[in-house]
Amino acid sequence: MNHRALRHCTGLLFLVSGFLYAQEPPVAGTKAGGANDSKSVTAAAVAGAKVDPAAYQRGTELYATYCKGCHGPTGHGGPGAPDLVRSLVVLEDEKGLLIGPVLRKGRPDAGMPALGLTDAQISDLVDWLHVQTYAADHRGTYAYQDVLTGNAKQGEAYFNTTCARCHSAAGDLKGIGARYDGFALQARWLAPRGGRGGGGGRGGRGAPAPATRAAITVTVTFPDGKKVSGTLDRVDDFNVSLRDSSGEYHSINRERDVPKVEINDPLKTHMDLLAKYTDADIHNVTAYLASLK
Repeated sequence: MNHRALRHCTGLLFLVSGFLYAQEPPVAGTKAGGANDSKSVTAAAVAGAKVDPAAYQRGTELYATYCKGCHGPTGHGGPGAPDLVRSLVVLEDEKGLLIGPVLRKGRPDAGMPALGLTDAQISDLVDWLHVQTYAADHRGTYAYQDVLTGNAKQGEAYFNTTCARCHSAAGDLKGIGARYDGFALQARWLAPRGGRGGGGGRGGRGAPAPATRAAITVTVTFPDGKKVSGTLDRVDDFNVSLRDSSGEYHSINRERDVPKVEINDPLKTHMDLLAKYTDADIHNVTAYLASLK
């Protein structure tokens, strides 16, 4: 694969709009919240991905040292950094043929330096990434028993210091605990856009964008000063597409920073916090929101 094709694959990481970023669910037959739940899921994913457990453990330590700061604890991305688990480079990789060159040389143009890893270390990181994609791909085989395992009082304290600037338990969130079960509630506040990307999500080229306050908008400024604004449909390293206020669809080629693209995401605060939540934060806030009947 040539450099441009590899850059194209890596670039096809659409603007993160929302995703379920909680602890891994328990395997069927286990009780949620148990001390060994996440270990059981990890062991099942390691076996399913046909990875040496020792290599996975080494990869876990390498990931924590070199990658976690930008890509989050489980590879699902962070502010300004791609979601590795959904990356086409990772999803389509076989034996490190695609991931290896990126880990070896970095992507200086995208802010990722060469890490100076040995071939053995790269192999272990590749195995770690394959386990993450296997676990994500097999979520449907896990049974969701109960997510209401947190401390509602601690969740209220977190809500009051972090969320109350934009939300109110007596206002927009009044009665939310009576409208959703625990799992749906957790998914809703972690991914308020429902996992849809951009303005139009995955509805296909030119699909109508939802007219909601949460829609991501974009302004494209050309070198001659001309501007086009509207609801974002998709954006990557090579193209930005949007639907303007008249309903006309625009697909615009990009070459590095030309034309200039400015994106406004009303849910940016939610997205920035995704890389900061701990498992305890997630379950405590969910327990608190569930108490708002």
